[in-house]
Amino acid sequence: MSSSQRRQLRQISLSELADARPPEPKIRSDEDVKYWKNTTGYNDYQLFLRRLNESVVGYTVPREFGDCSQAITNLLSLLDTLDGWIDETPPQKLGMATPRFGNPAFREYWGDRLSKESQSLLDKLLGPDLSSAIPFVKPYFMTSFGSFQRLDYGTGHETSFALFLCCLSLVRFLDSNPEEERAIVSRVFVRYIRLCWKLQDTYKLEPAGSHGVWGLDDYSFLPYIFGSGQLRDQTAIPVSDVLDVTLAMDEHPMDRFDNLYFMSIARIKQVKYGPFFEHSSQLHSIATQVQNWGKVNKGLFEMYQVEVLGKRVVVQHVPLGGLVEWDR
Repeated sequence: MSSSQRRQLRQISLSELADARPPEPKIRSDEDVKYWKNTTGYNDYQLFLRRLNESVVGYTVPREFGDCSQAITNLLSLLDTLDGWIDETPPQKLGMATPRFGNPAFREYWGDRLSKESQSLLDKLLGPDLSSAIPFVKPYFMTSFGSFQRLDYGTGHETSFALFLCCLSLVRFLDSNPEEERAIVSRVFVRYIRLCWKLQDTYKLEPAGSHGVWGLDDYSFLPYIFGSGQLRDQTAIPVSDVLDVTLAMDEHPMDRFDNLYFMSIARIKQVKYGPFFEHSSQLHSIATQVQNWGKVNKGLFEMYQVEVLGKRVVVQHVPLGGLVEWDR
């Protein structure tokens, strides 16, 4: 799909939000899930993801970054700030009773700080011209990094962050053009994933409904869509190459690989033990049975709609309404 064929993401003016209510969880039943899939907000989000995917086709994650927009720079600075908080709030030492998953420091320190400082962080990010949009983006921001009650992280939280970025594009804090959208993936989303990996490792966040054996990944989904999109139109790197990914324990996937799919596979191999086909059967099946990256990319979009956006247990915690319109 060329840029000339790519449908433009609509723009929402702040005046249109004057009578709107801020987003809140609305999905409580399977019927609500069916309703959600026919809303304007759902269609906007689908288009946003498609545009991000198209923007990275044929591109790698660059080792060194050139100039970018002020909006991208501000988002990266925000994520850097949140990363620094992890170093300032180490996990609690709980002695012999230390649980395998879920260190309370994630809730009592990091999460509490996010709650107290989120308004000022978003004020600084958006500036006075877009400050009235904060009530409509803050709920997504607050649910992007994991559950402070359950001390877990999963694809619903990842979806919240993607919806946060979608909202910023709808109000045109982020421009809706291929260059900006490529930077959203290769710079902002990659930085977000690095931050979430650090949160998971530091605070031992539990997978939100461990999907690794029967689903795609315990924690994430979108990196596989964008990563397969990067490789979609080439034939030099076969799908089966992901089975050969190796990484030393002291290496970081983002320092070694320039593709999001390979980064994610390397991450799994760092944190899981045993045969790959046993703990990641879906990814193993894709690597051995799907012939090309175009089919992988198309299939993953369809799987995301069913296994993430179509699963009540996943999207029931995602805020909806406001910029992500809850209508037909």
